[in-house]
Amino acid sequence: MRVEDVAMNPDTPPPVNRYSPGLAHVIERNIHALLARRQKDEREKNFQDRLADGITRFTGSMRFVYLHLVIYGLWIVVNLGWIPGVRRFDPTFVVLAMVASVEAIFLSTFVLISQNRMAAMADKRADLDLQVSLLAEHEVTRLIRLVSAIALRLDIAEGLDPELLELAQDVAPERVLDQMEMDERLFDGENASP
Repeated sequence: MRVEDVAMNPDTPPPVNRYSPGLAHVIERNIHALLARRQKDEREKNFQDRLADGITRFTGSMRFVYLHLVIYGLWIVVNLGWIPGVRRFDPTFVVLAMVASVEAIFLSTFVLISQNRMAAMADKRADLDLQVSLLAEHEVTRLIRLVSAIALRLDIAEGLDPELLELAQDVAPERVLDQMEMDERLFDGENASP
């Protein structure tokens, strides 16, 4: 069974657990689904993103450092006149400075492109985390209501606990965000220097 098959159909049982005998099948299915999603996202990248990522990956490697040590080291040694018989071509190092500046401009641009794409992916993951958290909160609220109803039916006093009744209310995320923003403004106002 391919990873893509599991990811596309959540009802498909995952393949035999190869990783850990104690790992739940749902966790393994989720791992396969996430891996399939990453592979899909990687396949759907356009040429510019692949190029920017490749350049960023290479420039973030030790090979890039060694290459620059050799190139710039030779450039400096030659232009200091330390190699007999080799003519100096940039004795004032103006060309070297220009090459380094242009290279820095392009490298920083490639890094920014990759960071922007990674930030967009992080935003998607944050949205997914929020949705999963909201779903879990809703499910827990429903369970609290169910347990409270059972407790009342069995005449158990804890079923009337005010804190439990408060927990049984659905939380509106927009209200939480509004409260957080209001608290932040109050906190910033209290800590503002006079």
